[in-house]
Amino acid sequence: PTAPRPDHQRRYTAREQANGQHLVDVHDHLRAELAQLRDLVDQVAAGTLDAGAARSKINTLTMRQNNWTLGAYCESYCRLLTLHHSVEDSAIFPRLRSAEPGLVPVLDRLEEEHHAIHKIVERIDRALVAFVAEPGGLGALRAAVDLLTDSLLSHLSYEERELVEPLARHGF
Repeated sequence: PTAPRPDHQRRYTAREQANGQHLVDVHDHLRAELAQLRDLVDQVAAGTLDAGAARSKINTLTMRQNNWTLGAYCESYCRLLTLHHSVEDSAIFPRLRSAEPGLVPVLDRLEEEHHAIHKIVERIDRALVAFVAEPGGLGALRAAVDLLTDSLLSHLSYEERELVEPLARHGF
């Protein structure tokens, strides 16, 4: 599904444009942190990064929040992602549903994707538990992070394409 076509004659104020830009900014942060997470998993898996160096690199990540291990960083990232989707589902999407009924099919799809991504996050959680028990077993974690990457990047692009303009129009 796609959102109703925007009125190309309409011009938005800077404040209205900021609503959609905020979504893009949050998504860009999620993309950047995901890229760093993937890089760390790849380095640990390849044996090119030892525990001390991994801890040092994790310390420089912006979302670190005092997480000192790869597992804790993954867990923190997944928690942030789940919180972001919860805010959209409980606050932003209901407002858009009532303001613009033509968006309902798009919002339904986005909520379905949120549920699918949440299942992937749960898979990452299970893989992290296994990784903590067996630090050499990165295969399941890597596969789960790969699946999250594919699913999430597609989801973020679709959400931005369909919602940036309606957010400028209706706010949140």
